[in-house]
Amino acid sequence: MRAPLLALAAPALVLTQPAAATVYLTTEQAQAALFPGQALAPLPVTLTSAQADAIESQSGVDVRNKAVQAWRAADGGTFIVDEVLGKHEYITIALAISKVGAVQGLEILEYKESYGHEVRGDDWRAQFTGKTAASPVKLDKDITNISGATLSSKHVTDGVRRLLATWNVALKP
Repeated sequence: MRAPLLALAAPALVLTQPAAATVYLTTEQAQAALFPGQALAPLPVTLTSAQADAIESQSGVDVRNKAVQAWRAADGGTFIVDEVLGKHEYITIALAISKVGAVQGLEILEYKESYGHEVRGDDWRAQFTGKTAASPVKLDKDITNISGATLSSKHVTDGVRRLLATWNVALKP
């Protein structure tokens, strides 16, 4: 009788294995897509405690890492790479912000979850275009939720709101 029980347990072991990460774009590919034909220069920034507090106050989202991965584009825009938590794993995102602080584009660079990858859809990401630090950038308010990807949708939205506040507090040209 033990053999059939083991046979039933084996498929469960396979189903519980974590999904492999999917890398959609490298940082360099995202830079080229979001700032085509432009040179980008590294913009090394480490947030002070006061800046982190101001970002958290403006965005309502915790600052997890004070080291900001940012670049300045030739046209004065800013390119930022960051991570947000999906349900269990991190999602690597890239955000392009114009020199006046409006989102120019959002890319999903790496996605590790086994579900919720719909946040990579062009139409969903396009909702962020034109948003600024003064915009709500809230799920179910000005950003539509994706059924089945609710946590990824929420956390990417929160991440964009935090990065807009980061630009406003520490990266504005």
